[in-house]
Amino acid sequence: MNTTAVRMYGKKDLRLENFELPEIGNDEILAHIVSDSICMSTHKAAMLGSDHKRIPDNIETNPVIIGHEFCGEIVSVGSKWANRYKAGDKFAIQPALNYKDSLDAPGYSYRWIGGSATYVVIPSEVMDLDCLLPYDQDAYYFGSLSEPMSCIVGAFRASYHVPQGTYEHQMGIRPRGTMAILAGAGPMGLGAIDLAIHGDVKPRKLVVTDIDDARLSRAEELFPVAEAAKFGVELLYMNTAKQDNPIAVLKDEAGDEGFDDVFVMAAVTPVVEQADRILGKDGCMNFFAGPTDTGFSAKVNFYDVHYSFHHIVGTSGGNTEDMRISLQMMKEGRINPSIMITHVGGLNAVPETTLTLPEIPGGKKLIYTNVNLPLTAIDDFKEKGKTEPFWAGLADIIDRNKGIWNAEAEAYLLSNAPGITGV
Repeated sequence: MNTTAVRMYGKKDLRLENFELPEIGNDEILAHIVSDSICMSTHKAAMLGSDHKRIPDNIETNPVIIGHEFCGEIVSVGSKWANRYKAGDKFAIQPALNYKDSLDAPGYSYRWIGGSATYVVIPSEVMDLDCLLPYDQDAYYFGSLSEPMSCIVGAFRASYHVPQGTYEHQMGIRPRGTMAILAGAGPMGLGAIDLAIHGDVKPRKLVVTDIDDARLSRAEELFPVAEAAKFGVELLYMNTAKQDNPIAVLKDEAGDEGFDDVFVMAAVTPVVEQADRILGKDGCMNFFAGPTDTGFSAKVNFYDVHYSFHHIVGTSGGNTEDMRISLQMMKEGRINPSIMITHVGGLNAVPETTLTLPEIPGGKKLIYTNVNLPLTAIDDFKEKGKTEPFWAGLADIIDRNKGIWNAEAEAYLLSNAPGITGV
């Protein structure tokens, strides 16, 4: 089977190529990828190359396919899995395999599987570990976004609290507690706000901070304070750059006890230290953002670790159960990760987009792997539509859906966009 894919050969060396996949073995599956969203983790991997913990040392001669937030359709199934999967089944994939205590993952470590491809060979360990998940919704992009949402679900589940005098770890955010999401108006922060408001376990008070008014305004537009109140959550947005003493203001919002749960959504030393300062007794800081600097550090008050029982956890990805939870909540309409998406493009846009991701404003960049389109902001559809009918059609669909990417837009794009060709 011929495939077109973006492969990594070294630091900042991503190449869009056409090549032959090997024939599948009896314990493998051939799959067609339709959508893949670009993660900041992939940018970090592209910057680090083999210095990244998930990237093999020999990519110069055995390049890996990038992309790990993908969804598609099964093409053919090896005999080992014939009773479990069949051609035509849609799937989402949990890339965090944790296979034999290894960090190897699709989109980082494998020659024949990654999201930035038209066709891939899924290795046996993905099925062995139950990481190839059935997907039954019409729109493929929801399957792609189930991976980043699973990271958020996992982070909420990994936080913990320990009642004083016991050694009983109560897993998850504190029910009806106080929560802060720092640097929280980016795409993953939006997902965290969504889950905090609509999840099974909710805080009674949620403070979301950022230093960009435009991002905060967009977050409030998507998650109005009044809407959160309907679910019993007192929601506050705050630009900490406009506060003379943001730590004091945040402490005041938390009340005398401080925050029960604080999520750090940016790997910035002052943000980490701010989180540490606003934690309350038995408070848990979740360092969600992954740094590229292997020496990244921040000051932590260990007096409070000792006497106020502060906890620090870090999560990198979710697990299969987290993804199942995400898929089910999306299916029920309780969460809508569509709000993360601000740009769409084709497979041709992946190399440049991945390498320059921090410089591109907005949220998630959604890629349709079988089309050839420049990465384009949803907000720019209407302007491009003045001269190009394709974009005019997309702009009309987006306008009917409150400016948010949706299943109708995906169907239109897949039917009308120019296809990717061999390179």
